[in-house]
Amino acid sequence: MKAINRAIDRFCQKHRRFGVPKLMLYIVFISAAVFFIHMMDTTNTLLTLLMFHPALIMRGQIWRLVTWIFLPLNNNLFFTALMLYFYYFIGSTLEREWGAAKFTIYYIFGALLNIIYGFAASYISGYVPHLSASYLNLSMFFAFAVLFPDQRIMLFFIIPVKIKWLAMINAAFFAYSIIADLVAGYLIMALLPIVALLNFILVCGYDLMRYLRPRRARSAARTISFTAAAKKARREFDNKPYRHKCAVCGKTDAEYPDMEFRYCSRCDGYHCFCIDHINSHVHFRE
Repeated sequence: MKAINRAIDRFCQKHRRFGVPKLMLYIVFISAAVFFIHMMDTTNTLLTLLMFHPALIMRGQIWRLVTWIFLPLNNNLFFTALMLYFYYFIGSTLEREWGAAKFTIYYIFGALLNIIYGFAASYISGYVPHLSASYLNLSMFFAFAVLFPDQRIMLFFIIPVKIKWLAMINAAFFAYSIIADLVAGYLIMALLPIVALLNFILVCGYDLMRYLRPRRARSAARTISFTAAAKKARREFDNKPYRHKCAVCGKTDAEYPDMEFRYCSRCDGYHCFCIDHINSHVHFRE
């Protein structure tokens, strides 16, 4: 997991223009459009054209490799609107934290895992699984919880709840879905949540392990890091005309004396960033 995380961060560092900015906004917008068209389509022709189907894809209907992502969750307008807003909030926050490149990799990788599983299940068992982006989108919540476990959100716009507790509820839903499908005899469908979790573990597993370390060890590590960073900055100031330099854009406190500079506690080593990039840079990994 650490090697995969390193490789992704290294790729994002070298290819900063890779990715689709505001990817989740486009996905939510297209999904909403598909939902409204579907509500007016009494024959379900649209869903039939968009669904994932390996045999039809092999016959040339390649748009099905992508369009299954936009299938509506259900026919309830309020629930669909609430979930799409939730997906946009989570996805856009992850993009700001990771950058467009890493978030795009996360989403595309998750979609590819679903497609590979769909083809494999179809050819092995003859059963075509009903792919949708619901588990893929919900898996983003686990990544969000790893990055911001203690952040509070207003559940139903009323109840303040920490993200880590909602992540546990999300995990319980995944477990219930797997068990319910297994009991019903739908082995193919029972594995779909596991595919989504595999995507999360491969991309975010290293960050999860770092978070699961004992709290005291994490706190001590951060204290030592910031103390050492301050000492390092003082040593560099003796030989350079600045104290802080952004690791992304190269701005220094000498050139921009009014700009705020911070050290990132999620990066390995001591890396300083200006206020414009402290929340949008790709984390350094040793």
